[in-house]
Amino acid sequence: MSDKKIELRVAEARHRDAGRGIARISQKIMSQLNLTSGDIISIKGETLATAIVWPGYPDDPDDIIRIDGNVRNNAGTSIGERVKISKVEAEKAEKITIAPTEEVNVKLSTEGIKKMIEGRPISKNQKIRVEFFGRPINYKVVSTQPKGTVIPDKETKIEIKEKPVKGAEEVPDVTYEDIGGLEEELRKVREMIELPMKKPELFQKLGIEPPKGVLLHGPPGTGKTLIAKAVANESDANFISIGGPEIMSKFYGESEKKLRELFEEAKENSPSIIFIDELDSIAPKREEVSGEVERRVVAQLLSLMDGLEARGEVVVIATTNQINLVDPALRRPGRFDREIEIGVPSKEGRREILEVHTRGMPLSDGIDLDNYAERTHGFVGADIESLAKESAMNALRRIIPEIDIEADEVPADVIEDLEIEKNDFESALKEIEPSAMREVFVEVPDVEWDQVGGLKEATQELKESIEWPLSYPEAFEKVATSPPRGILLYGPPGTGKTLMAKAIANESEANFISVKGPELLSKWVGESEKAVRETFRKAKQSSPTIIFFDEIDSLAPRRGGTTGDSQVTERVISQMLTELDGLEERGEVVVIAATNRPDLIDPALLRQGRLERHIEVGPPDKEARKQIFKIHTEGKPLADDVDLEKLADKTEGYVGSDINGICKEASMVALREKIKPGMDREEAKEALNDLELTMDHFEKAINKVRSSDQRGELEKYEEISENFESKRSEDETIEPSIA
Repeated sequence: MSDKKIELRVAEARHRDAGRGIARISQKIMSQLNLTSGDIISIKGETLATAIVWPGYPDDPDDIIRIDGNVRNNAGTSIGERVKISKVEAEKAEKITIAPTEEVNVKLSTEGIKKMIEGRPISKNQKIRVEFFGRPINYKVVSTQPKGTVIPDKETKIEIKEKPVKGAEEVPDVTYEDIGGLEEELRKVREMIELPMKKPELFQKLGIEPPKGVLLHGPPGTGKTLIAKAVANESDANFISIGGPEIMSKFYGESEKKLRELFEEAKENSPSIIFIDELDSIAPKREEVSGEVERRVVAQLLSLMDGLEARGEVVVIATTNQINLVDPALRRPGRFDREIEIGVPSKEGRREILEVHTRGMPLSDGIDLDNYAERTHGFVGADIESLAKESAMNALRRIIPEIDIEADEVPADVIEDLEIEKNDFESALKEIEPSAMREVFVEVPDVEWDQVGGLKEATQELKESIEWPLSYPEAFEKVATSPPRGILLYGPPGTGKTLMAKAIANESEANFISVKGPELLSKWVGESEKAVRETFRKAKQSSPTIIFFDEIDSLAPRRGGTTGDSQVTERVISQMLTELDGLEERGEVVVIAATNRPDLIDPALLRQGRLERHIEVGPPDKEARKQIFKIHTEGKPLADDVDLEKLADKTEGYVGSDINGICKEASMVALREKIKPGMDREEAKEALNDLELTMDHFEKAINKVRSSDQRGELEKYEEISENFESKRSEDETIEPSIA
């Protein structure tokens, strides 16, 4: 060991470095200690740890050393503390003996451990953390041969003792490097909790009381409880966890007594962190609960958090995913000083979370985490963890046939070859949907643009409005404009409005919520508006999202024209107007509405900033009809005499759904000719061998299927369209004066 030592301040490792046993220091410090990349250093905190040295990041200051939670734990230090580092010479390891720190019922192979620690510096009493299907198992190095710091390689013998080692300190289950995509939120929590515990003199100097409570809120699965665990582990504080329902008792005064005892225990063992999970379950709004127990518990919690008695060095962290249900008296300074929202992660955040959960996985070269980060819109941390686990299970399913379940140990070559491939991730991605969308999740329709016949202009307009903002956001920044957030598709029945919405949902890779107008309406006052609010809230949580309102005219008719429905539609329209263009930012949520009665829709919905872009999906012309025939006859056994050009000529006044009907009817006519009554299955199969759809079959079908024109729908729609245009121009002249 070199005699030269330098003191550095500890900082957390970046996600890509976690679990690799490396320490990053600046080039300046490396040259002072005569170090090159790959050399080994000792890190002296309360105890001694070793790590492989790598150059620091360009924007890092010279006086810091970045090490992960495992190395920090081995060195007996934490973030912000100072450690002494020096160069160490390591020998090749002949044998390493390790033992678990707790009882484990999983038998790990020595090859798996060897692969993990190969090339890393190992010394006695060091802790090693092994990820096993998302569960961390902690081991301690009992002995090494030779003694001192050693480097294991392929020839090193690994001995794993079955009995846990006595007196092993617990290794933190969760470190800051296990939290991805929440850098800013974690910083806020740490300055609220770690700083007062480690440097109380700063607050004394400023003459202020340190913060006493932090309320973490946000959708389920975003990492609220994980942050609390990490802070407790990293700050060396006494940690007391309260699960809401477990303190509730049917006996008078018991619930309050349990709370008092927990706070007393925390005070005696300070510094302490009291963690209350699901705060809304024990401290709901008092005016809204009928139970006496809940009211008394809230009152007790209020006095404990901000009563006459000093609380000492006790910080309360609480989490909830329903912040509006928490009693407002708790949400004031002195109790919960800071409320921190833990939201749905961005693309960069999802990339970090993927890095965390795939850290110990043998990924094949074809897996691009950036690609999956881009495609997992609306996924929270728990969903991404589930995605990683499911892809690992898919990899396991492939090798199960090669494993003898009765054997004691899985063959080393099978473990060696076990790798998670791109297909494993792809199939896992199909099975997992964002948790925030589960109640409203719609299977994204399997419709592609080439299945939409004709409608060239309408399709292009829809692509510009929805696909472009997601694919080329910088283009809109360049011209300093925001893309349209609301689109109305209108046209006669059967022209393909819903089909276009299905195609855009599939092609844009956004989340998709489909709302049929009438299903939101309820006879109970306030329920319909609540349903609209919830739809937009869930869409915002899982953005980018497309909300598709089919038959919008039934949900948002012109106000003032209806009587006797307790004004439910009027209230729904008001709610929709607020959601579409209110004070709250809507995020990446696009609304598509479809109707064949645009004249019935409330004009306030159709102005700029709401359903601002109006795309008419009219009846198809001859070329479009030919394209639609081509789509619907694909895969059918057509005879040589079938001429799509002629069929397009003969179907003037037919819309897309009519042409689909013609193709189905022509198929049925052809089948009727071949299948005779009383035929058994084998005879029918034989008769169908030379089946072909001829021009004659199509002509018979055209004579049978009435067109939209013959049904009077197109003429009626033209009248509606003229009425809509004239009303819209009237509304546009009236609206500015109202506004």
